Amino acid sequence: MTTSVSKTRTLVECALMIAVGTVLAQIKIFEMPYGGSVTLLSMLPFILVSYRHGLAWGLLTGFANSLLQMLTGFYAPPAGTVTAFIGVVLLDYVLAFMVLGAACVFAKPFKNRLAGVLVGVIAVCFLRFVCSWISGAWLWGSYQDSYEWAVGLNVWVYSLIYNGSYMLPEAVLTALGAGLLYKAAPQLFKAA
Repeated sequence: MTTSVSKTRTLVECALMIAVGTVLAQIKIFEMPYGGSVTLLSMLPFILVSYRHGLAWGLLTGFANSLLQMLTGFYAPPAGTVTAFIGVVLLDYVLAFMVLGAACVFAKPFKNRLAGVLVGVIAVCFLRFVCSWISGAWLWGSYQDSYEWAVGLNVWVYSLIYNGSYMLPEAVLTALGAGLLYKAAPQLFKAA
């Protein structure tokens, strides 16, 4: 196979994973009122790209997905400043989706491939949560008063609880999905 054919094949596969991830993101098991949801494994296609094609392709695919996510459902920051807008773009979209492409980096040290896959999934889900947690405290903290349970809480604690309430189940589902998929078809997690 020539280099141009293999790059074309990789590009097509990444585009398909973006399409699959976008469709899965529309299947919401649970949705928070001010952004965030538990979906049917919508992060898994981007994690798969990382395992199959490496860090660069994983990051690039995550970046392309972040642009698509902004086009299909951008949440504008409550404080309409340029800084808040840039913060939302970076933390809620660009970085949040790009980190999924780093799963292969966290899996590399593990001799047991299944353990590596699961560690990689959990690590990137945690990084995505950190993006949401920082954004929630820094940019979305004004929504805290919308919840009776959150009145008087430190904004960082509020953001931890709010974002953890959907990111933890999303991470667990993604790890379970990745584990089951690995058991059924381990070749999907091998470098293409």
